[in-house]
Amino acid sequence: MLDSQIVELYWQRDESAISQTDQKYGGYCRSISNNILGDPGESEECLNDTYLRAWNSMPAERPERLPAFLGKIVRNISISRLRQRNADKRGGGEYPLCLEELAGCTPGGQGPERELELRELTEHIDAFLAGLKELERDIFVSRYWYMVPVDRIAEKAGYSYSKTASMLHRTRLKLGMYLRKEGLL
Repeated sequence: MLDSQIVELYWQRDESAISQTDQKYGGYCRSISNNILGDPGESEECLNDTYLRAWNSMPAERPERLPAFLGKIVRNISISRLRQRNADKRGGGEYPLCLEELAGCTPGGQGPERELELRELTEHIDAFLAGLKELERDIFVSRYWYMVPVDRIAEKAGYSYSKTASMLHRTRLKLGMYLRKEGLL
């Protein structure tokens, strides 16, 4: 079934929208959640919450890319669940590792102007990613958006673990230099 047809089912409040979504994107969403949480049971709960949120919050403008729309929802739900579960300790998923790896090349801090800074940071990171070679961008996004373990990224790319880890390290260094040049670090 086409994504536009699935979205139409949501808008018609047809319950088959959920089963069609699960059939087409269930594996994709489970993978994102499990990469973050490291727990298939909790990932399944997050997936159910994702379908409920999609049901309740289809935007007035229908999503152009249903997988991106669902991926963002499941990612946010999974991160929230991880934060709840591990308020004072390191979790078992990839999320804490990814944050640790990116800590040196992203600005920190808190305050009322933080939201504006985050928007500006997002725009700069998007521009940075657009300037990367496709493979380098795919590897970086796999790690830091989808939180795929490095060994799985290496396997998919056909590289060794160390080459993939080195590529990620060099890309993080480039990102840090880019953000410093733009005055964001």
